Amino acid sequence: MEIGRKQVATLVAEFLGTGVLTLVFLSVQRSTIGIPYFVALAAGAAIAVVSYFFGDISGSHLNPAITLALWTARKINTVMGAAYIVVQCLGAWAAYGIFHYFVSTTLQPIGGHYSARVLFAEAVGAFILALAWGAVAFKRFDSTNRALLLGGSYALAIIVAATAGIGLANPAVALGVRAWAFAGTMGWGTYVLGPVLGAVIGVNLYNLLFSESKSGEGKLAVASVTSSTSRTSSRGASSRSKSTTSSKKKSTGTKKKTASRR
Repeated sequence: MEIGRKQVATLVAEFLGTGVLTLVFLSVQRSTIGIPYFVALAAGAAIAVVSYFFGDISGSHLNPAITLALWTARKINTVMGAAYIVVQCLGAWAAYGIFHYFVSTTLQPIGGHYSARVLFAEAVGAFILALAWGAVAFKRFDSTNRALLLGGSYALAIIVAATAGIGLANPAVALGVRAWAFAGTMGWGTYVLGPVLGAVIGVNLYNLLFSESKSGEGKLAVASVTSSTSRTSSRGASSRSKSTTSSKKKSTGTKKKTASRR
């Protein structure tokens, strides 16, 4: 695959967007107001702003679980999907480095051990976000409505997921806040697997049940055939009436000529 300016801009947009989201997440979560509701509002606002900035460039997935879900729905190819996931994780890790530099303190891991409740909560939160992404992927939204939909749905996802755990619904953000790490088993079964399962189910369920692309095309096709048939019929009737009128005129003219000759 050739890498041009457009591809570079797309990957940089995902890197910057995920980094901004993770940095906002860390700033609020590790502050004195780091309760889930404030975290959700801040993260939702960050998603909305970043989606407005970069939505037309990269789509602003900002979430490896969403990228995987869209890949299963054939909305992104394999090479670009893998590149998205890599730069999203790098952006989140860079945000952690920046935050660590700001506070000058090493952040302690917060992932903990595997818990089925946390796994399910993360899956449900990501499912809510994925339904919004299904609407975005299979329908058309302008930049403002898209940003508001994704920002609001991510805020709801965090609030729901936080009932049993930290409330992340995003493996890249989970990496940045140290809820999981590449080495070891911490967080893999909860803050990675949970969002992936919820996102894949949500996007594909929306495509299966609520997408109007196939039925809409069928309706348009039927309407087109009907309209074209009616136009053909009207044109045929018009041509027949014209031919009848012209034949009558010809016969009338012939009679007049015959009468004049007599």
